[in-house]
Amino acid sequence: MTTAINIGTHMASTTPHKYSVLLPTYNERENLPIITWMLVKAFKDYELDFEIIIIDDASPDGTLEVAKQLQKAFGEDKIVLRPRAGKLGLGTAYVHGIQNATGDFVFIMDADMSHHPKFIPEFIRKQKEGNYDVVTGTRYALGGSVHGWDLRRKLTSRVANFLADTLLTPGVSDLTGSFRLYKKDALAAMIRATKSKGYVFQMEMMVRARQMNFNIGEVPITFVDRVFGESKLGPDEIVGYLKGLWALFLDI
Repeated sequence: MTTAINIGTHMASTTPHKYSVLLPTYNERENLPIITWMLVKAFKDYELDFEIIIIDDASPDGTLEVAKQLQKAFGEDKIVLRPRAGKLGLGTAYVHGIQNATGDFVFIMDADMSHHPKFIPEFIRKQKEGNYDVVTGTRYALGGSVHGWDLRRKLTSRVANFLADTLLTPGVSDLTGSFRLYKKDALAAMIRATKSKGYVFQMEMMVRARQMNFNIGEVPITFVDRVFGESKLGPDEIVGYLKGLWALFLDI
C-alpha cells in the first residue's frame, strides 16, 4: 500500500520488527478507547506488527473494565492487560510493561492523547535512518510545539528542562518528554541502571542513555494537552521533580 512506501521502501516487508507500546494508565477511561483506536489504525495503516500493553494502576474510574472491552474488540494478541494492585509510579509501570513486551522495539507514550500516534511513522523512519537505540520526541526543537497549555504550564516545563539541561547536560532538547521509541534491549539496560520512579524517571533515562553510549535521535512532535480528565502534575510532583533532579545531579 502507498502509505507503507512513504516511510521506507515497502516498510512492512523490509522491517520484520514488532513494536510494543507501553501505556500506563490511571483514571483514563475516556481517553483509552480513543488512543487505542488511533494506535491500532496507525500500525495497521503501515502494516506493522504490534501490541499495546496497558498497565493500569487500579484506576477507581473503571479504566481496567474499558481496557477489557478493548481487548475483546481488538484481540488478546494486540491488547495485552497487565494491571497492578495500586498506584505504584511511572518508572515501575515501565519495568512491569517491558517484562511483558514481546516486541524488539518499544514505544512509551501517554494514554491521555497528548502524544498523537500519527508521529509513530516518523519515529520509525528516524530510527532506521541512524540505527538509533533511542528516538525521543521533542516539543522544543524546530518543528515541535505545545498546544493547550496556559502560560504557567509552559513556563513550568521550560524551567524544568532548563534546570535539567544545565545540571545534567544530556544532549537532548526535551529531557522531560515521554514519547519515545527504544530498542528493547537498550531500554532494558537503561531501566536496570535507573533509580528514579516518578516524573524524574524519563529524565534519568536520557542521562543513563548518554552514560551508556547509546545513540539518541530526536523527532519534532506536537504535544496537545489532554481533552478528558485532569493532569497528574501538581505541587507534590513538582517538589518531587526538583528533589529527584538534585539527587540525580549528585549521582552522576
